[in-house]
Amino acid sequence: MQRELHPSHWKRASGYANGIMAKGTPIFLAGQIGWNSQQEFESDDFAGQVNQALKNIVALLGEADAAPQHLVRLTWYVTDKREYLANLKGVGAAYNKTIGRHFPTMTLVEVSALVEDRAKVEIEAIAILPE
Repeated sequence: MQRELHPSHWKRASGYANGIMAKGTPIFLAGQIGWNSQQEFESDDFAGQVNQALKNIVALLGEADAAPQHLVRLTWYVTDKREYLANLKGVGAAYNKTIGRHFPTMTLVEVSALVEDRAKVEIEAIAILPE
């Protein structure tokens, strides 16, 4: 069970939740980057890497009998904020296709680099599987 936390006098968040309260078993996922199950990059396109990272998150959730609607937090690390902003349409399309219309709490941080040189984005996830 999840409940969004949003004070009535706050402007509505767009594309994320400011807070979520949930009960159940926590699932913590390591940061996922835009490579496939063989640890190979199929794309250097920003939105393409986001799409693959999100697919990796969904695959890991499946191992716990969980699904995207169980996500309560995503932390995005990007190597170039401008590239992220320039690709919002493609990022949104990848998100909607893979995660759907579920918007957990999210934070986006620009970093100087990621461990894998070709990675443009890394996304950590926390989900709560209901009791």
